[in-house]
Amino acid sequence: MHTRVLTGITTTGTPHLGNYVGAIRPAVLASRDPEVDAFYFMADYHALIKSDDPDRVEASRLKITATFLAAGLDPNVATFYRQSDIPEVPELMWLLTCVTSKGLLNRAHAYKAAVDRNIEAQEDADAGVTAGLYMYPVLMAADILAFNANKVPVGRDQIQHIEMARDIAQRFNHTYGREFFVMPEALIEEQVATLPGLDGRKMSKSYDNTIPLFEGGPKGLREAIMKIVTDSRAPGEPKDTEDSALFTIFQAFASPAETTAFSDALHNGIGWGEAKQVLFERIEAEVAPMRERYDALMARPDDMEDILLAGAAKARAIAAPLLDTLRDAVGLRSARHKLKSPEEPASTPVEQKSKPPRFASFRDTDGSFRFRLFAADGEELLLSAPFSDPKAAGTLRQVLSTMGGAKATIESQGDHVALLVDGKVVANGASYPDEVARAAGVLRLRTALDVLAAATAEEAAAKANAARQGA
Repeated sequence: MHTRVLTGITTTGTPHLGNYVGAIRPAVLASRDPEVDAFYFMADYHALIKSDDPDRVEASRLKITATFLAAGLDPNVATFYRQSDIPEVPELMWLLTCVTSKGLLNRAHAYKAAVDRNIEAQEDADAGVTAGLYMYPVLMAADILAFNANKVPVGRDQIQHIEMARDIAQRFNHTYGREFFVMPEALIEEQVATLPGLDGRKMSKSYDNTIPLFEGGPKGLREAIMKIVTDSRAPGEPKDTEDSALFTIFQAFASPAETTAFSDALHNGIGWGEAKQVLFERIEAEVAPMRERYDALMARPDDMEDILLAGAAKARAIAAPLLDTLRDAVGLRSARHKLKSPEEPASTPVEQKSKPPRFASFRDTDGSFRFRLFAADGEELLLSAPFSDPKAAGTLRQVLSTMGGAKATIESQGDHVALLVDGKVVANGASYPDEVARAAGVLRLRTALDVLAAATAEEAAAKANAARQGA
């Protein structure tokens, strides 16, 4: 069984080396674990709490999306989306708000810190505190519970938010009498590296001491590295690696052998200027290929939009059915729901459902049997290989109806995508002009197969239930 791991990335700035080493690189590596069902999202609703500059929020969404993709995140493996593309999240936030005690929110660290600062400054306790800041923990709980994530990677300063999400989930479950939510667990990131900035303090935009990841190109990277504060020891004098920001940053990018060689060079008296050049060359070796991909993505925002919207469709296929259940649980039922007396159980409400993807079979001009798979919006996703036996084509359709996107083998072959069963190409998808567009196409196909499999399983369950009732 896969463990669902969910991480949000606030979209208020431009990624720097500290973001890459501390969050982006480990997140990409974690997403490749076959036992992990990874969910990564642009936390752009959260960004509005921290920034009222719309241009900054818009630009940051694009830059962070491009950075994760350039760093190697595969949107066909991880579920990658924008928070604001999931309407179920703010709706769930309101449902959770209605069972969340004010006393719980009063204890939130961020709110308490703001109040303490105001009191220290002899201001009104809530001066400058927005409802957004106050309700932040409920929105974070909705982000997690909408997908019933098992684990949420956080630093120690965020553990309280996970505990609050658990408390809110338990209150909802208890109030409405069912285990709607699993209890998320904090995944403490003890090993995540924290890079020092130009002045030796933690690299942070709030300290204005960051080293850009991609912005400014190689020149900007080198210029920033040359500004790293060092001590006054001259060339030829041994340098201490213990408290050296330069050495700490180098270590985050280098292999053990490279780190040992750089440590020896510092102890043997290499000049700081030469050491900074060595650091630049080592970082540039890792960053340059990613920067090239980043620049290509930033030049084609429409392709990123396709990837994010496909990720949102995949995420909503999970969140939307849960919200349907929760609406029913709290009494927000369809008007078609037949009211019963308190003694009578309520009937199951009639649900209005969107159309699932569909197959269309046909006989080709050469007499062979084939089928197409269409998305709900009518886009053609697959054209099967020809079959001489209609039963063989029907069997393949049945397999595709039940397998789901996670079980499907989908590969890029030339300029198009192909679907394989037991290593054999059984259907071809559309052609795409480049790698990014193909990635979006693969994700659309996986999402369609997931929705199709869910609809097939639901139909089978309904038939089995009807058979039991008729027995």
